Amino acid sequence: MDPAEQRIEGPFGDHTGYYSLPVEYPVFHLTAVTRRREPLYPTIIVGRPPMEDYWLGKATERLFLPIIRMVLPEVVDMNMPAEGVFHNLVIVAVRKRYPGQVRKVMYGLWGLGLLMLAKNILVVDEWVNVHDLSEVTWRVTNNIDPARDLVLVEGPMDDLDHAALRHRYGGKLGIDATEKRAPLDQVGQSWPEEIRMSEEIRRRVTERWREYGLG
Repeated sequence: MDPAEQRIEGPFGDHTGYYSLPVEYPVFHLTAVTRRREPLYPTIIVGRPPMEDYWLGKATERLFLPIIRMVLPEVVDMNMPAEGVFHNLVIVAVRKRYPGQVRKVMYGLWGLGLLMLAKNILVVDEWVNVHDLSEVTWRVTNNIDPARDLVLVEGPMDDLDHAALRHRYGGKLGIDATEKRAPLDQVGQSWPEEIRMSEEIRRRVTERWREYGLG
């Protein structure tokens, strides 16, 4: 585009919840305006999430998951929560079978289309419900050793990322929150078993609920 066709614009409100930074963007020239009776004007309201555009992003996530699994078959499920405004946080559950597989998934996602803009990729085990942010937070804060499980890289960033090193380029973080067990993972201590209530105990407690004075 001819430099004469560019100008500094901003601020405008965006889906990130912040006003856009002033940078050069293409402009268009309006030559005519037409209208009709009872018009329909398709638009959405954006701003600090969740807003209307979040549901478009969630639909895109569900539509593209099968395509992602064609390239990365170990991916079980993924979630891009509203708080991450699509590209700032991608939570992925993977079926881990060999050393380095989690990092392979991170790099693979960063190489897939607009997922190259993902700022944070958080990887959990296949049995973790990626849509339950409470469970994800519990797994992550328990399972990571920052000295071992954080991956820092640099690459393309979203056009609206105001925290990037510079416009459209910055750092990315990968977090391996999967369980680390020998011999698959080189760990210096054994990995504990998760506390789980048996079905028998659940049944007995349910049957005696009133007896405990709780019903």
